[in-house]
Amino acid sequence: MAEQPVPEAALLAQVLAAANSEAPSLRTTRRGSQPAARGTEDSKPPALLSRRNSILSRRSSFGMVPGSRRPSLGPGMLHRHVSFSGLPIFQPILKTRLENTYRMGPDKGCKFDAERVQRVLEGTLARALGSSVYSPQGNAPLAQSLTELLQNQAKEVVPPRYKLVCHVVLGQQGQQGLLVASRGLWDPETDSFASATFSNASLFAVATVYGLYFE
Repeated sequence: MAEQPVPEAALLAQVLAAANSEAPSLRTTRRGSQPAARGTEDSKPPALLSRRNSILSRRSSFGMVPGSRRPSLGPGMLHRHVSFSGLPIFQPILKTRLENTYRMGPDKGCKFDAERVQRVLEGTLARALGSSVYSPQGNAPLAQSLTELLQNQAKEVVPPRYKLVCHVVLGQQGQQGLLVASRGLWDPETDSFASATFSNASLFAVATVYGLYFE
């Protein structure tokens, strides 16, 4: 008679047989869960981005705020350099370089005329401060505007290549004594100054314009 199989061995054989029968069904279920391929293009593997494209995509995202729109490149920005953030890079403005003239002094008859400038200062002060009244609050802006006016008037009678410095002193008229002095370093052959005073019942003014030759 044939020997009966051991119960443990029979149980192990049944488990292995059941596992072999379930394995194909699992594979079929996994394959069936994927969507079916559409056409010939879907059957191809997805194209991988090159390293250059990935770097450009990273650079274009610099400086972008989440939720903000990407700046568009208009017609004016196509001819300019653009940074990674999309903003134009403005080029520095180059200064105009002039050649040396090698002129160490003014031409003959083109020096600073102190008497002519003084007459201009006296007429301008008389027209600007004819009936003005002294005011502690308005004294500073009045002196500033008067300085610009006198400097512009003096430029019309001063030869070219002269730098002008204008100084104005305004004060309340109180029958007091006042002495205005100045000191500077210049060339007495080419540089000079002109001064004029004005006073009425309320205020007084002392204006001085210095003319310095610019080599």
